[in-house]
Amino acid sequence: MNHLSKASQQETIGGDAVSPKKIVILGIGNILLSDEGVGVHIANELMKMKMPSGVSVIEGGTDGFRLLNIITEADHLIVIDAVKGGADPGSIYRFDINEIKNVPKGFKTSVHQIGILEVIDLSGLIGKTPQTTVIGVEPKSFEMSMDLSPEVKAKIPRIIELVMEEIKKAVS
Repeated sequence: MNHLSKASQQETIGGDAVSPKKIVILGIGNILLSDEGVGVHIANELMKMKMPSGVSVIEGGTDGFRLLNIITEADHLIVIDAVKGGADPGSIYRFDINEIKNVPKGFKTSVHQIGILEVIDLSGLIGKTPQTTVIGVEPKSFEMSMDLSPEVKAKIPRIIELVMEEIKKAVS
């Protein structure tokens, strides 16, 4: 797990004032398995950008339970991950964490050994579950490769836009 970017000194998002909420953007996945690593690839792109005060971007890889402290310290968590929902590759999903818990079996929100849902559930056991939004991308390939499929790679700019929209919502 790498903490690649902490909050910058910028106090606005598009000219809007930013609240002191602690917002964590968590990109997860395995970059050795093509589209499974989309969350990490997007986190790396976000780390190149100037983030508002109070916003951290974290590349969580496949750390599972080791992410628990990061999750419990956030007021708002934005998770970016590969999500198998059966739609066309590159399809983008956005869920509130409470909505995800009610989806039918077979709808996988994580292909990691320990899913982010399990880790977030654990945060509830210690009494600190942040408001959580998941932005998922339907993968095409899980083959051994550090490259994303063209369908998923083409969605990175839109996903970054969605993350920035979530930040604005979280601070308003």
